[in-house]
Parts: sequence; C-alpha cells; structure tokens
Amino acid sequence: MPISDSLVDAATHSLATALIRRGFIAATAESCTGGGIAAALTALPGSSQWFDSGFVTYSNGAKQRMLGVNPEHFRETGPGAVSEEVVLEMSLGAVARSAADVSMAVSGVAGPTGGSAEKPVGTVWIGWCVDGVASAERFLFEGDRQAIRDATILAALDGLLARL
Repeated sequence: MPISDSLVDAATHSLATALIRRGFIAATAESCTGGGIAAALTALPGSSQWFDSGFVTYSNGAKQRMLGVNPEHFRETGPGAVSEEVVLEMSLGAVARSAADVSMAVSGVAGPTGGSAEKPVGTVWIGWCVDGVASAERFLFEGDRQAIRDATILAALDGLLARL
C-alpha cells in the first residue's frame, strides 16, 4: 500500500514541533532513500530553524568518507552496508559532522534487485541519534522500489519523533 504524502507531511509537522520544543537541530544520513528524508523535511516552510544538513551516502565509500563509517563493515566478512552497525555509525557521523543535535540514518535494499536470502528486497535498517545515543531498528517493507523508499522515510520520521 503506498504511503500518502499527507502521512509524511503530518509526520514532518509533528517532528518539527518536537524539535523546536526541545531546541534541537536535525540532520539526515541517507542511502536507499537518496535524500528523500531531507526533501520531506525541507518541504516544510521554516525548516531552516530545525534542520541543518542531509548526507546522501549511497556508496560505501561515501559512507566512509562523509560519515566516518568503519571500512571493515564493507569487507566480505563484515556485516555490509545494510546493517545495524552501519546505520548506528551513520547516525553518529551525521551529528558529528554537522551542527545537528539529532539524526536519522537509513540503509536498505529498495529493489527491485540486490536482495539476498539474508537481506531480501525491502530490508531496511534505520538508525537514530538523540542525546548522543544511537539506536537502530530493522524493517522489512513490501512493495515496489518507491513504496519501500516511502515507507522508509515515514518510519525514519516517526522513529525520531518517538525518541524525542
């Protein structure tokens, strides 16, 4: 089922209100959403009050260079880009490399190819950093590429709001 723009808009408004109330600034670190979370946030007028920056780190090299993700994670014996370890480091790196207090980080398999038995299409890890503490959750979304990306955006927004 497609995620409606109104759900994303409502989540963005709620998150903006919570960030303003706490005096927090947010950043994003995105892979499979390709900047979609930052786009949702900046679609709201006045977002410069509570949004600092978005890192689109689609490649493993970009995750390492821009966010400081450990290169060992991408070796054959490592957990890989779609993992708890990577999104935790992405969320911490987004805060460390910006003027933000909190962050959302996503890495997943949006499809239609690229899935495996261990990480089928729709597997997404989302990480959040609040008060210097990173947490992460694994999701398995259904649908086509856009549906998976939309569901990831909404889950990232809702997850940060829940942690505030």
